[in-house]
Amino acid sequence: MAGHTDNAIVIDAPMDVVWDMTNDVASWPQLFSEYAAAEILERDGDSVTFRLTMHPDEDGTVWSWVSKRTVDRERREVRAHRIETGPFEYMNIHWTYTEVDGGVRMRWVQDFHMKPQAPVDDDAMTAHLNRNTVIQMNRIKGLVEAAAAARGPVARAS
Repeated sequence: MAGHTDNAIVIDAPMDVVWDMTNDVASWPQLFSEYAAAEILERDGDSVTFRLTMHPDEDGTVWSWVSKRTVDRERREVRAHRIETGPFEYMNIHWTYTEVDGGVRMRWVQDFHMKPQAPVDDDAMTAHLNRNTVIQMNRIKGLVEAAAAARGPVARAS
């Protein structure tokens, strides 16, 4: 058994604004409410290796891990995986961006499996990720739409 989530949101902003803001890993502590820090460890072409550190959880535990993320701007997709997996045996994330009526549909698909000694199992992590992803996507939507509005109207390609 493995965990799987599939969540999406439509952001009313031009593709370039959505793409640039959500793929600027160094700015993620301002974009995501859960991250305290994002440290870029290495850049190699379209790939970035980075450490994310979360704010302390309700028990005071600070979670941190290293991931590698590869963007494909032409296809408007990103693939990422954890290098330091922490409580996961593996964690893979696939982001896609699609222009739709009303803006850009940003979709995150996460596939993972928890280690046997992890504090939660696949089902509990799936439920947690599905709850938290809605919170984070709505936050990102608000921030990106505000940034796009501050830049003024831009014609969308049809």
